[in-house]
Amino acid sequence: MTMRTHYCGALRTEHIGQTVSVCGWVGKRREHGEHLAFVDLRDHTGIVQVVVDNLVDVRAEYVVRVTGVVRARPDGTINDKIGTGDVEVGDCTVEILNSAEPPPFPIDARADNVAENTRLQFRYLDLRRERMQRNLRLRSAVNSAIRRSMEDQGFVEIETPMLVPSTPEGAREFLVPSRKDPGSFYALPQSPQLFKQLLMVAGCDKYFQIARCLRDEDLRADRQYEFMQLDAEMSFADQDDIHEAIGAAVLAAAEAATGVRPDPIEKMTWFEAMERFGVDKPDLRFGMELTELTHIFAGTEFKAFAGAAAIKGICVPGRAEEFGRNKLDQLTDRAKSLGAKGLVWMKVSAQGVLEAPVAKFLSEREQSDLKERLGAEPGDLLLIVADSWTNACEVLGQLRNDLGRPPVHEGPYRYVWIVDFPLFVGVDPVTGTPRPGHHPFTQPHPDDLEKMETDPMSVRSQAYDLVLNGWELGSGSIRIHQPELQSRIFGLLGISEEEANKRFGFFLTPFKYGAPPHGGFAFGIDRLVAVLAGEENIREVIAFPKTQSGTDPMTNAPTPVAASQLYDLGLRVLPPATKD
Repeated sequence: MTMRTHYCGALRTEHIGQTVSVCGWVGKRREHGEHLAFVDLRDHTGIVQVVVDNLVDVRAEYVVRVTGVVRARPDGTINDKIGTGDVEVGDCTVEILNSAEPPPFPIDARADNVAENTRLQFRYLDLRRERMQRNLRLRSAVNSAIRRSMEDQGFVEIETPMLVPSTPEGAREFLVPSRKDPGSFYALPQSPQLFKQLLMVAGCDKYFQIARCLRDEDLRADRQYEFMQLDAEMSFADQDDIHEAIGAAVLAAAEAATGVRPDPIEKMTWFEAMERFGVDKPDLRFGMELTELTHIFAGTEFKAFAGAAAIKGICVPGRAEEFGRNKLDQLTDRAKSLGAKGLVWMKVSAQGVLEAPVAKFLSEREQSDLKERLGAEPGDLLLIVADSWTNACEVLGQLRNDLGRPPVHEGPYRYVWIVDFPLFVGVDPVTGTPRPGHHPFTQPHPDDLEKMETDPMSVRSQAYDLVLNGWELGSGSIRIHQPELQSRIFGLLGISEEEANKRFGFFLTPFKYGAPPHGGFAFGIDRLVAVLAGEENIREVIAFPKTQSGTDPMTNAPTPVAASQLYDLGLRVLPPATKD
């Protein structure tokens, strides 16, 4: 005989009259006279009310098994806030399976207000709560949907190593000392990037993995040292093939989590994203798009605008009145902190007149064209930046997000592919060579190959990101599979053949043996699940996360290790640095 016949949250009116056994943890207990007590019994499916003899000594978080008869709740006691609110279990016998000390915080929604360090210190209690149970199960549903989608499309799940060579060109790595080879180190993988490309050389055609990745980066709401991603690679595929495959998995995951199939994923170029939204991970849920104004002020006498490479603006609808001089000064300081030379603001009065200290420097035609171009209405606030194209876009893009962006999890879900990123971003100040925008194995756009040496900063790449509500879920690219083109890229980056062989030899050598055209993608499962679960922080969808300082209050990790362990590894720890 099993210990239980039903889960607590499964009992309904159709079970009335049945004798059932339910198991779980004791939640609230309410005394009712001398003979009865009402106890909320909880498991991962929900709560059911059981009526017990008040002499039964069960307290908060005791683990019990209750056997009794399901019956309708008396009139006036129905609780429509829970699924079992029409019924209760009476005529009960109670078996105490384990007692419990009083918990350090309530195991219900009130724990949301408990200090995060306390919640993480007692994470095994925090995870008992309905919210956390829901998040973990939603994450499981997302993983299952991803796997089904990838397998249905012919992808093969293949595990890749966790102890890999160090490739410090990307994010900072976690290093693992080798006991067998003192002074040498493994690295924990930032991603399976090199191995999944080698699987394409190996003829595996379509690979995927729900992979654990590790990066020693500063933590924040959407970043942990350890994270999970869907990692995929395809042979004989172009960008559209990869977008279709990954998009199918993402939409299947969203449908599994929400019960609703999202709209098809949109697509725009990096240039369009910067022009319209000022960021390469645009949030499409609200307006306030950047507007090109340079031509309006082509012959202006206003010195701040005259000769500017780019002039752009945004219209903040209906909010002029809430911005007094102090808040406007704060906005200006914010723009300068983002790299702008300054910020021009104007309010549109009830009569449609532009009110600002700079308005007197603008002609009537300029003012009229400005209002028309920005779609300005009475009560609107206009913000304008005159600077380089890059600065104007980036500053206004950040101000747009500051002033208009809703919480990331609020609907609707707007997925968008951003494509045609620049192949190079900026120049290394020491070497004077271009810096790769993605990684040095990214395929250039075929239409721009002739500009590689003559105008490298204008060359587009076949790299792409997937963005959801302003959060970058992941990125990928079509890879370079031709040794000649790879050498050409290395040359532009100032990497000699000798240095390339030293740094990437184990990876490049296989490409001499017939590498197929291939490309791939990886997206963060933690980030996707957090949005779908309605959470602002990925820690809320990870069973045992680290705090923002990188510690684990439950296990006290990281901790010092014994001197004997360091000796075995051939390591010596420096004393803590002292302050001067």
